[in-house]
Amino acid sequence: MPLSNIRVLDLTRLLPGPYCSMMLADFGAEVIKIEQPNGGDYLRNFDPKYGNEDSVLFQSINRNKKSVCLDLKDEEDKQSFLELLSSSDILIESFRPGVMKNLGLDYDTLKEYQPSLIYCSLTGYGQTGPYKDKAGHDINYLSTAGILQMMSDNSKKPVLPSVQIADIGMGAYPALIGILMAYIHRQNTGEGQYIDVSMLDGAVSWLHMLLPATFQGQSVDREKSLLYGGYACYQIYETKDRRYLSMGGLEDKFWSTFCRVIGKYEFISQLHASLEIQREMITSIQNIIKKKTLDEWMILFDGEEACVTALQTLDELVVDPHVSHREMIIDKGGMKQIGIPIKMSETPGEIRSKSPSLGEHNEELLNPARTIK
Repeated sequence: MPLSNIRVLDLTRLLPGPYCSMMLADFGAEVIKIEQPNGGDYLRNFDPKYGNEDSVLFQSINRNKKSVCLDLKDEEDKQSFLELLSSSDILIESFRPGVMKNLGLDYDTLKEYQPSLIYCSLTGYGQTGPYKDKAGHDINYLSTAGILQMMSDNSKKPVLPSVQIADIGMGAYPALIGILMAYIHRQNTGEGQYIDVSMLDGAVSWLHMLLPATFQGQSVDREKSLLYGGYACYQIYETKDRRYLSMGGLEDKFWSTFCRVIGKYEFISQLHASLEIQREMITSIQNIIKKKTLDEWMILFDGEEACVTALQTLDELVVDPHVSHREMIIDKGGMKQIGIPIKMSETPGEIRSKSPSLGEHNEELLNPARTIK
């Protein structure tokens, strides 16, 4: 596996950091979760539980890892941590700025023990700036970045996304990319380095389709924007059975097919019509879509290239034949798991083991007689 010779010390908990280290573990890295002796990662105690074990959420993002219990405020445990560090390549932590320094475990200190160490801090607002000490969660980073404000039209309250966009897409993945780039740099030079990843930074970096217009003094109005609900060709429509379908026909050929299937040939030439006409088309199309059920529309659009998709429920997703074919929902030892999104021809990722119990690997990893790699 591509990362099979890498050892990672993971001091993170909850979602962003563990997701990042899971991706490393899925491709072979030895990821050691360093957990507090009493309780460990908070996510272990969330509901629902997997039988008599930890929560299904913990099980989902802590597969392929090992668990060691250490109290980093205890000098003996800190020494054990430093012994593990001496054979480690990467450290990931997600404490607020200053916490690791107070423990004597900041990058400047640890690089003296391990000069080639790659040290990644994953936090909400980063290690510098006026917000660095603020508490926050996914909702706060999306709010500060202006993203939540854009998740509604002008007449409705903004809607919370149903997945943690900032935590994963704007935090975990940039951390993963930064770690791998630093590892390549270390292979070339022998040098380790410090990586400062902020979820707010990540959120701002997603605004390439919005901010450039703002830089030119133009306001961005959802009701007037092509990709945010202002146009009939890029829209969500309700069906007769109170389900929904999405229409993403930005190109002429897709829009033309859509108009033909719903019987509105006169709309074909109006793809880029004025906003007034767009609103009229949206209302007219909605009235048409409302006359049939979602299944009826999916039958009509089957085989047609119109960029029309049903809004699936999670239950429907789990049995979706394409998702199954891509092995994105798999059964591992009787427990369903979300699959690995990066498909590699020669060194694919693999789910090798379930998530560890708290302190499961203390004896293996902290035994003084064990030969550390």
